[in-house]
Amino acid sequence: MQKLLAAALLSAAVFSASAYAQTAQTAQPAAPAATTAGSQEKMMLKGNWRASKLMGLDVYNEANEKLGDINELILDKTGKVNAVVIGVGGFLGMGEHDIAVSMDKLKFVEEPVRTSSTAPGTTTRDTAGTQRETTTGAATGATTTNTARSADANDWMPDHAVMSGTKEQLKAMPQFKYSDYN
Repeated sequence: MQKLLAAALLSAAVFSASAYAQTAQTAQPAAPAATTAGSQEKMMLKGNWRASKLMGLDVYNEANEKLGDINELILDKTGKVNAVVIGVGGFLGMGEHDIAVSMDKLKFVEEPVRTSSTAPGTTTRDTAGTQRETTTGAATGATTTNTARSADANDWMPDHAVMSGTKEQLKAMPQFKYSDYN
């Protein structure tokens, strides 16, 4: 009986050692070589925006008055944006009135918002491709320069969105409630 048990243990050790050696010696797959197809795929994404970066994006009207901000993007099953939920009014989310508008009602702008306190200036680019805006003060003759985003920067988001209407007109629109669609 001891000889049978010893033979069984010995054969088990021999077979498991060869199986262990085979799994330990498997070669790691080689890293794929860089191809031009990979860089072409990257180029197809250049100039696109990330949906997560659009959340919270400020929405202004043509008079550069802030109307609200984007709270949600509503997609259909194919991934097309059907509606944009905009929070109008309120303070820190309190008293905010959500409305849903179609994507074509918004115009996305990559340049910063011009406020009434900002005089129109000259936009130039330096050698690094950075846009610079130079505004000369009328009363003092002083010149101020503000550095804007680089023209080549791809930060995956626009600066703001523009929509026609006033804050009062948007508040008068029907309120969007998620529970109405459940």
